Amino acid sequence: MTPHLPLPPVLDPFQLPFHYGALHQLGIDWLVEPEPVRELLAKQHPDLTAATFEDGRALVSLNYQLYFAQYAFGGGVTQEIEVNVIAFPTAEGHRLPRLTYAQYAQGWDQTKLLGIARLHVVCDNPFAIRAGRELYAEPKHPGWFEVSLPSLNGPAGDTWTVRCNAAAIGPGDALEKGLSPLLDLTADLDGLASVAANSAPVTGYGTDAEGRLLAGPMNLSQPYRWYDLTSPEHSTRTHLTLHTPAATLGDDLHTLLPTTIPATGAWTYQSPPVATHNRPYYLPKGPRA
Repeated sequence: MTPHLPLPPVLDPFQLPFHYGALHQLGIDWLVEPEPVRELLAKQHPDLTAATFEDGRALVSLNYQLYFAQYAFGGGVTQEIEVNVIAFPTAEGHRLPRLTYAQYAQGWDQTKLLGIARLHVVCDNPFAIRAGRELYAEPKHPGWFEVSLPSLNGPAGDTWTVRCNAAAIGPGDALEKGLSPLLDLTADLDGLASVAANSAPVTGYGTDAEGRLLAGPMNLSQPYRWYDLTSPEHSTRTHLTLHTPAATLGDDLHTLLPTTIPATGAWTYQSPPVATHNRPYYLPKGPRA
């Protein structure tokens, strides 16, 4: 019988589970040649195997997040972007169903072994960077963001624009914004039909400094919206621009995502509003006659 493994420690000041007050996400997926993916995955997560889909291709996914959390001392807003490979624990491969990309994207893998193996995570919150590293073994580093997102408080539309810039963590754990852009990511989803994708819980994988593989599930309170981009007419709806090819992030993305490959799919998640402050109206002056 396999011995029971201890749970990873949760050290002060952290507390799990972590509850999101609101979450807005954009994910873009690419089906790519598997060999570069396998090489990078083996360096960071030796106990994971890259999943393959149509024509034996692997799946690379970029995932932007904007989220709010409420703490005892107040609230905090965080932005981050993940570079992920869809992978599974090598020892559990015999349990996986055979799926197409579209089936995976819509949540058909009920084993939840097909998860996100994080290769890079760039984040604008030093506390969240520390939490990601210490709790989930995420390769998480500082950055900052300039974005334009679909919003009920903004112009109508469904276009996402995300610029991720370099940053550092300075004295007192303060984020120090740099001047160098790292990458630009856009998705024009206006007028494009979506389907509900019941993918949760999403399993996130990390490998700690001792080489131990961690799995952290994340639940969501409503389905994703998934957009099928496989039709040639949708090949220009997404764009990824890399500004720092010499850096590790840029190097890896250049290796994984040749610029000629169009995205295969996109998915979004936006928390519904919890309250609405309505338009005011005038009241007449003085007593009524």
